[in-house]
Amino acid sequence: MRVFISCDIEGAAGIAHWDETDYDRGGRWYDYFRGQMTREAAAACKGAKAGGASAIRVKDAHDSARNIIPDGLPEGVTIHRGWSGSPFSMVSGLDEGYDALAFVGYHSPAHSDGNPLAHTMSTAIDELTINGVRTSEFLIHGYIAAMLGIPVIFLSGDAALCAHARALAPGIATVATNTGAGGAVTSMHPSDALAAIEDTMRRALENKGADCLLKLPERFDVSVKYKEHPHAFRAAYFPGAAHAGEKTVSFAADNYMDVLRFFHFVL
Repeated sequence: MRVFISCDIEGAAGIAHWDETDYDRGGRWYDYFRGQMTREAAAACKGAKAGGASAIRVKDAHDSARNIIPDGLPEGVTIHRGWSGSPFSMVSGLDEGYDALAFVGYHSPAHSDGNPLAHTMSTAIDELTINGVRTSEFLIHGYIAAMLGIPVIFLSGDAALCAHARALAPGIATVATNTGAGGAVTSMHPSDALAAIEDTMRRALENKGADCLLKLPERFDVSVKYKEHPHAFRAAYFPGAAHAGEKTVSFAADNYMDVLRFFHFVL
């Protein structure tokens, strides 16, 4: 059984501020949370192995995509670091040969209050919707799994995103590491989060089924609202895109790959 695990940092246990997410924002706490991101990825790998995974690929999907400390992962796991330029973005390298997809350390979408670090792909985005639904990085990449027929078995991150994921795919197993409130979070103890991720991932692989598959819409009506109007002006030049307000661009397609190409150039 081949398992793909995509890892972010803004849903790691305890993280609460942008300066904890990378060196360029000040970075005083970055090393600690880079370590917690690594430990949570490793816990997910251990759980996947215990659940029957024969091959595991980890995608470092935060910022530079060079955050996870490779030797902090279990032996035998492969890691995808950096950005290839693929429109699959945070699940770059995923293909039909994988049996399950898991997300670790994910967070609520832009324009929502589930996490003080809520955003979607870029901090330049004020709100992104697909068919009127506020869209997270989890949903963008979960739809890629749906397109490939791969079940999404596991998610860890903030409580609001976990609840949204269960509404979309009732069979998904979740671990709510943080609960956001304004600019703060209430978090599990980091060690408790590791234990919960490992155990829940193991059970998720043992119990994976059809109710873990996200339903791919037949049509995609996309709206991207930026925080600054020049971004919308530029994005409106993408073929098929249209201005839908000073800061907003719209796009519609029946094929999700067309949506991914749009995102690739405008997010």
